Amino acid sequence: MVFEPAQLGPITLRNRLIKAATFEGRTPQAVVSDDLIEFHRRMAAGGVGMTTVAYLAVAPEGRTDGKQIWMREEAVPGLGQLADAVHGAGAAVSAQIGHAGPVANPSTTGLPSLGPSRRFNPLGPGLTRAVSPADIKRVVAAHAQAALLAQRAGFDAVEVHMGHNYLISSFLSPRINRRTDEYGGSLANRARLAREVASAVREAVGGRMAIIAKFNISDGVRNGLSQQDSLRAASLLESDGTLDAIELTAGSSLLNPMYLFRGGAPIAEFAAAFPFPQRLGIRLAGRWILRRYPYRETYLLDDARRFREALSLPLVLLGGVSGWAEMELARREGFDFVAMGRALLMEPDLPNRIRADRAVRSQCIRCNRCMPTIYTQTRCVVPVTPSRGAAPG
Repeated sequence: MVFEPAQLGPITLRNRLIKAATFEGRTPQAVVSDDLIEFHRRMAAGGVGMTTVAYLAVAPEGRTDGKQIWMREEAVPGLGQLADAVHGAGAAVSAQIGHAGPVANPSTTGLPSLGPSRRFNPLGPGLTRAVSPADIKRVVAAHAQAALLAQRAGFDAVEVHMGHNYLISSFLSPRINRRTDEYGGSLANRARLAREVASAVREAVGGRMAIIAKFNISDGVRNGLSQQDSLRAASLLESDGTLDAIELTAGSSLLNPMYLFRGGAPIAEFAAAFPFPQRLGIRLAGRWILRRYPYRETYLLDDARRFREALSLPLVLLGGVSGWAEMELARREGFDFVAMGRALLMEPDLPNRIRADRAVRSQCIRCNRCMPTIYTQTRCVVPVTPSRGAAPG
């Protein structure tokens, strides 16, 4: 049953429903704000088993926006207050940690973006710098340090971001990773950074926090990470024994963002969120940048089944979970947890209402107009029926 307690590594969640990581746009000073605390308290009060704070960069240059939190001593007190608020509402809390790599925005961080190989960064503008062996060593250690800081703040879990062509994911991609050293070429080499980071995090906090990886099924682009290579890489991670679960995702924030966010493609809204000349570029090339993919319930399930068949690790099913039927389908298919994102932006109390009435379903219309709001304050912009969308107390 979805709404029964479940074990995730060393922790017990009150149910199997996880609030997926969605950058909240509520950290104007790059540290926790009261607004961010209230955002996650509402998610916890609404009935999820665990809420995920996103996105917590492990290094200052690893941010997709200069206002994002990067994990350092100054961030710990606020994270502690957030963890206390979530625990007070009965849920666990996870910290999504990672390095944005080539998805980072140098124009807002003031620092160069990093990637496995040099490539043009339209957000710079300029070139993404190829990481050196010293950079790799620093980034691996930074993930471990970020996990330790999250533990000190009272978090229950860390989610290592290995998807969407952020740094670790970009190393897995043969399209982006053109290296010829031990971190490039073969799948085993391209997966080396993922394994080193997971091992460092496990060594730092293993047994005291649950460790999850957000992991691409595929990048959704030609010559990117294929499903076959993704499954092989996931098998390597499983064999290392460094993870407690994998949350399956898809797409590339760099090359094909809508491959995960099925439904509408809000080109005009995205363009409005950027300054000139990016605004003009998005308006002119938006239909190629923001490709539209039709929405259907549990849209990642068909691909995720292959991972469920091949792996024994607990898996989190993300994508198109709208109500009780999809939650129970995931459980019947062998998935240990389900994650919800857009539906909870619209209705934070949806889990409580589904638990009380299995006929209740999300009102989210998958227009994806919430996506451009990450640059201000992430929210649903569609009116919610008051009788069904009342905020939890």
